[in-house]
Amino acid sequence: MRWRELRILAFDTETTGLYPEEGHRVIEFAAVELRLDAEGKVADVVRHEWMFNPGVPIPRDVTEVNHIRDEDVADKPAFSVSGGAIHALLTGSLLVAHNLPFDQRFLTAEFGRLGLRWPVTAAEVDTSDLSRLFFKEARSHKLGELCTRLDVPLVEAHRAGNDAEACGRGFLVMADRFDAPAELEGLGDWGDVILDPPATGHMARNGEGVLAFLEGAYEGQAVEAHPEILAWIGMARERREGRWDWRFPEQLRRWSARWLRVRAAGRFPQHMKGFGPLDWGIDPPLGAAAAAST
Repeated sequence: MRWRELRILAFDTETTGLYPEEGHRVIEFAAVELRLDAEGKVADVVRHEWMFNPGVPIPRDVTEVNHIRDEDVADKPAFSVSGGAIHALLTGSLLVAHNLPFDQRFLTAEFGRLGLRWPVTAAEVDTSDLSRLFFKEARSHKLGELCTRLDVPLVEAHRAGNDAEACGRGFLVMADRFDAPAELEGLGDWGDVILDPPATGHMARNGEGVLAFLEGAYEGQAVEAHPEILAWIGMARERREGRWDWRFPEQLRRWSARWLRVRAAGRFPQHMKGFGPLDWGIDPPLGAAAAAST
């Protein structure tokens, strides 16, 4: 599948703070569809924008950044009114955002209040990661600095619609400049883009769209709840024909390492450990014979 043929949806949020776990809420959401022509150039831009009454005061320091005041959202609906439409818009799209995990955390919290999970997407691109990958010597990887390097206009930064469009256009410029593969499957290795894992029989999406382990002690449980298992997958070996060999396929090891870099940085301590599950203080995750074989 060619990724340029998918719905490319760049999005951004403005929030009342930094931590959804502490009750901070989304006050603005924007998603910008970048529709490409046969040559891969932007032919049309479709904006989807919402503002919400968060039900809590907007702190002054937040208003100083995004210029959204309490009176601007006083007559706006709650997120719950449009949450389903936003969820449907994200579903199946190639998502692009700058510092994507931040927006994902907030939207996941908002969706959770509606009984919804994070949607199943075609791919998730973080332009902050791309900036660090392709501009290693840059002092700043903020969206504004990235846009300057790419000669992408960004007018009235820190408003969701403007940031989203600049982010999406920046991704397309980097895709051209740094030779992104045409096929969706190649984006993972090219730019640490999150895709579904390879079909190796170890994990897949369940009926609810949740990526889950398919066997072992954590069978049926969400992959994101056990990042330590992904770390173990990346280093586990077993004895085969008189020598130590990798226990899991290379493509699954690469996917696991990528997921940890992009999604789980800082979520659990990483220490030098051995190859067996017992060294990690866990049960064998994918096969009861793992401990014995290592």
